[in-house]
Amino acid sequence: MVESLARLRGTIGVWSSAHEDVTPKEAGALVAHAEASGFAAYWFPESWFRESLTSATMLLAGTERLTVATGITSIWGRDAVSALSAARTLNAAYDDRFVLGLGVSHSPLVERLRSQTYTHPLERMTAFLDAMDAAKSLSPEAQHPYARVLAALGPRMLDLAATRADGAHTYLVDPTHTAGARARLGEGFLAVEQAVALSSTREGFLERAHGHLEFYTGLENYRANWRRLGFTDDDFVRGGSDRLCDAMVVHDVGDGEQLRQRVGEHRDAGADHVCLQVLYAPGESPVADWQRCAEALA
Repeated sequence: MVESLARLRGTIGVWSSAHEDVTPKEAGALVAHAEASGFAAYWFPESWFRESLTSATMLLAGTERLTVATGITSIWGRDAVSALSAARTLNAAYDDRFVLGLGVSHSPLVERLRSQTYTHPLERMTAFLDAMDAAKSLSPEAQHPYARVLAALGPRMLDLAATRADGAHTYLVDPTHTAGARARLGEGFLAVEQAVALSSTREGFLERAHGHLEFYTGLENYRANWRRLGFTDDDFVRGGSDRLCDAMVVHDVGDGEQLRQRVGEHRDAGADHVCLQVLYAPGESPVADWQRCAEALA
């Protein structure tokens, strides 16, 4: 296993887009708070905000030990040669602290944002990996190792991650899914995202959890995966049912008990690394909540 993934086994990371809320010059300093709190990695998405590999450069430059991972870099946003070259260059420049997470994204992000046609995502990912593996480079870091994981929920993408990548990154899943993903990945690396809302009340938790799921309940990729986990269309109202909120988001009242329990369940099910998405209020900073979660899991 490549070094950037091997060092993440048994660790906890952060999954966040908080660096998108500040200026580019401030982004590295913000993410450095996650490093200072003791988290091993910072995972971040690519959607309507900054280009992911440019962001990775800023975040790596602003930290010293933290692994920076894309969760995910969209394969619709650049060609395979560019993705490969960036991953090798970043890993060589920043002491093997970069993980390239690749994903097929979702129809609205591909068709409305990028004006492309979202078709045959599995075949598109396979062709992208073929092109990466066939690419040639004359740069000094052309042979430098790099880590790539695939955003994978369903069985076919998980199988592709097992055979054509170093592992998989799952999102909005429960420990049951983690156990199934481990079975399909074999020895492959498994990074599991887990959302958590710190609130002293049930009402406060549900407000954040429903707000978080508002976008995702409109995406068929997630609905299909939740159906496999036993949820029904009744759970997919915008913002999700309370049942879906409880399954996908940890409600911790501040003592860390529920968070520790859920992280332990994912680990027992086979997760190598759990990255926490702390749901914070819009316009606020997540730094204090990152610290609270780090202390709870210390």
